[in-house]
Amino acid sequence: MNAITDHERNALIRVPVEKWDADQHMLCEDDVAEEVPVALEYNGISHAVMLASPYDLEDFALGFSLSEGILKDRSEMYECEVVPGCEGIQVQMQIASARFVALKDKRRNLTGRTGCGLCGAETLQQAIRHPQATTGNAMFSAAQIHAGMQAMFKQQHLQRHTGATHAAAWMKLDGRVELVREDVGRHNALDKLIGVMARENCDFSAGAALITSRASYEMVQKAATMGIGFLAAISAPTSLAIQLAEETNVTLVGFVRNHSHVVYAQSHRLIREKSK
Repeated sequence: MNAITDHERNALIRVPVEKWDADQHMLCEDDVAEEVPVALEYNGISHAVMLASPYDLEDFALGFSLSEGILKDRSEMYECEVVPGCEGIQVQMQIASARFVALKDKRRNLTGRTGCGLCGAETLQQAIRHPQATTGNAMFSAAQIHAGMQAMFKQQHLQRHTGATHAAAWMKLDGRVELVREDVGRHNALDKLIGVMARENCDFSAGAALITSRASYEMVQKAATMGIGFLAAISAPTSLAIQLAEETNVTLVGFVRNHSHVVYAQSHRLIREKSK
């Protein structure tokens, strides 16, 4: 079991607790996941306030900007500075003028609970976006999907210490889990993954995103927006998520656990294994 890094420890707080086991009582300390307000500012204007784990925030800001359609490409973000404050953290971004004008026209101002997906949208058109259909043909076997989930679990250091965080991981075509990001919010974890992938110039069509949560509409929307054609979740999808996955050609797999899974949309990317 890998030890937690100093970088990850920034997202933990040590607190005094009382532990009870049947009739046994003990005073001790425990690690809990830190959750802080994070204000995302574009060219000096606050656009969204989310509750998130206070690390990998540069990845979060870039991933959110791309998956929400604020930026079309990572080159449109010129600067990104994380500024801690007494009441939370500001992530101050400088983006291309054309993108900032479009953002002001949208007039969307979020105040989000932990990783809130659609809260703050002013119109149905803003809430229900329809990304273009994905075109990637990355294919995986059931064995690769389950092995990928296990590999992701082993890299969930915050979850192991606190039991309170979600993760999103990127599995390459050969089945290797290359990148993992954690956060108290499931949307945030996926945005952090998208952000680091964009920074590293990953091909979003050449792999699969794995998530330790339900597959909500917003998770499919973010994946499809980035061109991710394969999304596998440990829990169930929603009806709107399935509908969007079918519409955008995203292979959607749920309940990936205990060597079983359910395919909800676009099963053509599942490699059929021969029965023994």
